[in-house]
Amino acid sequence: MASFLDRSKFNCIVAKWDGDKYVKYFTYWNQLLALRFGQLSNRESLRGLIIALEAHQGKKYHLGLGKNVARSNLSKANQNRDYRIFESFAYYMVEQAQKKLKTSIFNLGGNVYAFDSTTIDLYLVVFWWAKFRKKKGGIKIHTLYDIETQIPAFFYITTV
Repeated sequence: MASFLDRSKFNCIVAKWDGDKYVKYFTYWNQLLALRFGQLSNRESLRGLIIALEAHQGKKYHLGLGKNVARSNLSKANQNRDYRIFESFAYYMVEQAQKKLKTSIFNLGGNVYAFDSTTIDLYLVVFWWAKFRKKKGGIKIHTLYDIETQIPAFFYITTV
């Protein structure tokens, strides 16, 4: 599940931000793998993710998730941990993908980008900070898409 991820680079990023300084059990790496499992198995909630992980109890160790992942631990980690670690690693992974997928579609001697912004509606009762109308909430994702590599080169999330 994580064979293509550069764990040593991820560990360097975690060390740069002092991420695992006081962590004893559920590391940033475990959190990343748990969230990737949730994304790849199409889970829509933490509860659904934990149920899926419990269904594969015997495989957790081999997936690199450790022995046990509790919903409360994952929830606290998502709420309290520094997002910049995951952001830095995401940009590193994008950079690696760009190097591997580079093609010459337009032969312009530089990069060709497309810009897009998408609004995602959010439930205002839960995401009160994302208010943009009287009874509606949302965020906007601004994406710079590299046409030659066919992957996003930059993304920025704002309230609408």
